[in-house]
Amino acid sequence: MMTRHFSMLRDFHLADWLTLANAMCGTGAIFLAMRALQDGDPRWLLWGSALIPLAFVFDALDGRIARWRQSSSTLGRELDSLADVISFGVAPAALGYATGLQGGWDSLILGYFVCCGVSRLARYNVTAEQLSDGGPKVTHFEGTPIPTSLALVVVLVMAIDHGRIGDDFWFGAYELLFWNIHPLTLMYALSGSLMISKTLRIPKW
Repeated sequence: MMTRHFSMLRDFHLADWLTLANAMCGTGAIFLAMRALQDGDPRWLLWGSALIPLAFVFDALDGRIARWRQSSSTLGRELDSLADVISFGVAPAALGYATGLQGGWDSLILGYFVCCGVSRLARYNVTAEQLSDGGPKVTHFEGTPIPTSLALVVVLVMAIDHGRIGDDFWFGAYELLFWNIHPLTLMYALSGSLMISKTLRIPKW
């Protein structure tokens, strides 16, 4: 019975394990963001933010190794998308919220950002065969890849390092229709919108 439960894990390739490491980094970042909210210690935010570049490394490695070992599969592609949603969608949003982007409009924009990431990955998976132009691989991206959200985390780290979080965020906070918004949250709106753009095409190397 135990062997049957773990039969799927035996089918995983090395690239799949690296993808799971990517997901683990994103999950750890979310947990550390919650710990920062609980303790009020910004050092947890720095540790959580540090896991996102590590997730990016695992994300880059899993694709290279899958191609090198010729072990690409539908399962691997789906695993990669789910891991990316966690590490480059939910985790950056959670870190943003934990650093102080907690107004009503902030929360709505962070949710929009995550939904854009999910939509972008779903569209990529559905259209991967069409985008390959009949070749062996996808030739370009429609919209920016979700790992570009790493740039958002870099901005958060700069804010944390300068003590400009919470009520001291750069550009302050404003009340708009009974909800608060930090202008800095608009970088999440921009990032999400670029991800779902159909006119923006980026060559895939």
